[in-house]
Amino acid sequence: MAGRNHDQGSGRAQERDHVRVAVIGSGFGGLGAAVYLRRAGITDFTVLERADAVGGTWRDNTYPGCACDVPSHLYSFSFAPNPEWPRNFSGQPHIRAYLERVTDTFGLRPHIRFNSEVTSLRWDEGALHWHLETASGPLTADVVVSATGPLSDPKVPDIPGLDTFPGKVFHSARWDHDYDLRGKRVAMVGTGASAIQIVPSIQPVVDHLTLFQRTPPWVLPRMDRKISAFERHLHTVLPATRALRRGMLWGLRELQVSAFTKRPGQLGFIQAMAKSHMRKAVKDPVTRAQLTPDYRIGCKRILLSNDYYPALAQPNVGLVASGLEEVRGSTLIAADGTGTEADAIVFGTGFRVTDMPIADRVTGVGGRTLAEAWKGGMEALRGASAAGFPNFMTIIGPNTGLGNSSMILMIEAQLTYMTDYLRQLGILGGKVALDARPSSVHAWNRHIQERMRRTVWNTGGCDSWYLDANGRNTTVWPGTTGEFRRVTRQVDLAEYAVLRPGGDPVPAEDGAVAEGCEAAGDGSLVAAGEDPR
Repeated sequence: MAGRNHDQGSGRAQERDHVRVAVIGSGFGGLGAAVYLRRAGITDFTVLERADAVGGTWRDNTYPGCACDVPSHLYSFSFAPNPEWPRNFSGQPHIRAYLERVTDTFGLRPHIRFNSEVTSLRWDEGALHWHLETASGPLTADVVVSATGPLSDPKVPDIPGLDTFPGKVFHSARWDHDYDLRGKRVAMVGTGASAIQIVPSIQPVVDHLTLFQRTPPWVLPRMDRKISAFERHLHTVLPATRALRRGMLWGLRELQVSAFTKRPGQLGFIQAMAKSHMRKAVKDPVTRAQLTPDYRIGCKRILLSNDYYPALAQPNVGLVASGLEEVRGSTLIAADGTGTEADAIVFGTGFRVTDMPIADRVTGVGGRTLAEAWKGGMEALRGASAAGFPNFMTIIGPNTGLGNSSMILMIEAQLTYMTDYLRQLGILGGKVALDARPSSVHAWNRHIQERMRRTVWNTGGCDSWYLDANGRNTTVWPGTTGEFRRVTRQVDLAEYAVLRPGGDPVPAEDGAVAEGCEAAGDGSLVAAGEDPR
């Protein structure tokens, strides 16, 4: 499956594995990449996984109540439908089991190297390939596909005095199942997607739960129910019904996109629904005021829960409408000066999204790291290719996230782009690499940011994890999934420099908008000849 070469290093020859493609990560992105590679007839690849099992974020997040907020039949691969989803919104165990089945069904295990965290990647400009150092040994690869995902590395705030806390401390994505919360005084820090699932799950068993809320979220009812045995049987014997269900779920979300991206004022009705949902469970007007956001719904990710507000209304739950500022022994001091005693602290404070840790480990042309290239903000051509990093592709890269639909749709669009990228390399023949032209990357990013200006994520009046340190939205795609699928259908070589060993890049004319794309009337990029609607 892999060839061998000899890399001169540390004064002696060191034997390395060589593969055509190295994939980093075995979540939805990495496993999907492996399937697409095999379907394209490429078997000389390896998947490097830092843990001892597949699943990515659905392997790591095992906190109480962990579940998806996208309907199951949409949150799955198009090429691997599952007629047996038990609920509209599946829990973590079912999603992880699904990914394990995908791994086995498509024969991916022989390609996966577990316990192989990638510690560094270095581009060899002479040999036109990547040198990778991993926990299980070094290797080289012609192409690297980074599918580490934005929700892989937890972010814990730097709280003064946290090291003095005598109790238990952990992040929601690293849940300590050996620690029993029953009868304990627990502090939950954060009010994001994880926290609203954790709070109602642990509230009945803890002695007292204190929720530190820096910014309240908008919460809508979760339209969840068991999928009946009849429905599951119907989806099994009549696949068309399963496809119809998925299509309807997709279409509904596509219709909602314009409200988020072009006409945020249309979200007023949804905001009224969220307020009504809160009023039904939270009767105290003071608490209700504290739980009501001061920004437009949709600016931050809209959360779904039927039991979050009822849990907050219970007598053993206290709401601190302020962030955690300091820890003094077992006393937690909020930004408003109030103090709370706790036996355990659970951080539901999200992940390193706009400063991906993998970026520090990737060194491209001229010895420049990806983190240095992205110091002013992440940007990549069609969400995949950064200038100066040849034959390196990111799955779930800059501005490929979604605010209201399934990321699996975006991942599959990116995998189609990856497949055509490799096809183009094959057509060019020999030892060759493609490096995204800076002008093409900047043109793409300018159009993305221009469209972003009127979206609810930028105009809604909030500070969300979609924004980087410079206040720029480098996370979300400002359009429909159908549009993204069109603009990632194929690679346009005019957007890339073609590199050969020992030679200069093959010249091609740069333009403000790359050949094969044209600006649509609303500032979007669409494939030439496509209807921008």
